[in-house]
Amino acid sequence: MKKVLDLFDFKQQVNYRTEVLAGLTVAMTMIPESLSFAILAGFPPLMGLYASFIMGLVTAIFGGRPGMISGGAGATVIVLIALMKSNGLEYVLAAVALAGVIQIAIGVFRLGKFIRLVPHPVMFGFVNGLAIIIFMSQLDQFKTVVNGEIVWLTGTSLYIMAGLVALTIAIVVLLPKLTKAVPSSLVAIIVVFILVYFFGIDTKTVEDIASVSGGFPPFHIPQIDLSWQTLETIAPYSLIMAAVGLTEGLLTLNLVDEITETKGSGNRECIAQGGANVLNGFFFGMGGCPMIAQTLVNLSAGSRARLSGIVAALTILVIVLFGAPVIEQVPMAALVGVMIMVAIGTFEWASLKIFNKVPKKDIFLVILVALITVLLHNLALAVLVGVILSALFFAWESAKRIRARKSIDENGVKHYEIYGPLFFASTTNFLEKFDVANDPEEIIIDFKDSRVSDMSAIEALNAVTQRYNKVGKKVHLRHLSDDCRRLLKNADAIIEVNIMEDPSYKVATDKI
Repeated sequence: MKKVLDLFDFKQQVNYRTEVLAGLTVAMTMIPESLSFAILAGFPPLMGLYASFIMGLVTAIFGGRPGMISGGAGATVIVLIALMKSNGLEYVLAAVALAGVIQIAIGVFRLGKFIRLVPHPVMFGFVNGLAIIIFMSQLDQFKTVVNGEIVWLTGTSLYIMAGLVALTIAIVVLLPKLTKAVPSSLVAIIVVFILVYFFGIDTKTVEDIASVSGGFPPFHIPQIDLSWQTLETIAPYSLIMAAVGLTEGLLTLNLVDEITETKGSGNRECIAQGGANVLNGFFFGMGGCPMIAQTLVNLSAGSRARLSGIVAALTILVIVLFGAPVIEQVPMAALVGVMIMVAIGTFEWASLKIFNKVPKKDIFLVILVALITVLLHNLALAVLVGVILSALFFAWESAKRIRARKSIDENGVKHYEIYGPLFFASTTNFLEKFDVANDPEEIIIDFKDSRVSDMSAIEALNAVTQRYNKVGKKVHLRHLSDDCRRLLKNADAIIEVNIMEDPSYKVATDKI
């Protein structure tokens, strides 16, 4: 058995009891969430459970890192709501499969590494916003339907629900102080279930959300027209779904790396996630991606291996096939309590302590990304905005750092020693360094401590040499790196710079 497990990155020191118990806990928290999002999108409820089984099993075995949990996540499902309303379920299944193909391609071409471009303040904002969403989504369980309208619970129903949630939270918080032999979340769910069942307490259960009874995921080829028009219809949804899924997945992978102080494989995760979504498209799953809340439940239960994810996925399948009558009686209050503790654990409380210790732009990014995440429920957009703003802030700060040290040697040649990168944001400051009218007949621009980075930089060099050329003065460029020289030569056909023929613009061969 261990030889088989080793094929999937299991190690000899795996605590199998911890992994199994963690997997059971994760399965209990995935079921109501997957059902809720399937119903929200207008899908058959079982599509949510099928997605959690397929995503969970495939990514647990082949994914980028142990300990990460995938399932039918709301972030990707929300993308498909409009397609469901406009074109129906068959198009949704096709879009899910196509999204999987796109994700596989991204992994094969090793593009997953670009998640490293996400700055830490953006990660803080993303995680904090997600924690708030997890918490806010639990408040829906304190509502009920009366005469076709959704209203807040009142009176005895409210007190029972709040009391059971409080009991769950108390067990999750206090039990680890007594023993860590079993996951406190699983104990809390079992205790509340027994209490409600044997005392006949009237409260909301999983059955009130949807039935979880069904068969094995059926093989189904999406019934769509194989035409260019169909591709034009589903491709935008597939692209967005793929992007959202990979963004959430790779950010979750980074978060798990930090928590466990290990390193996962982003490209492997892309391929596994894509393969799982392709299967979803052909086995009646609504698609999905890594689920940060369930991942944190898994880690907090002590899991560090792949076994817990496999157990969680198989548990969901067993429940669908055989255990629905029991699971449908699990009180929602127990699951709400567990998820509230996950939200509290997810929030980066440390980010509040550093507000007066970090640059204001970083504080702005944390708040903005969190707000976009909470208000729009679009994690990919929040991260994209954060990364773009971080890049612009960095460009602005780098642009201010370009400077020139000036000197005249014994031959009357003026030297401009440039410091800092020359790129689109620093070209204006660069051009202001030169005194064309009062400079001697020959000048040297030294790039030993600088580099030419882009086309805007080339245009700036062209502009400064043209200014000197108009007044009959010579310019030499010194200490250009090989890549800068190639960049200048490649740009020769694009902008009006003739390095070889222009006597006033020479790539330096001078030696110091």
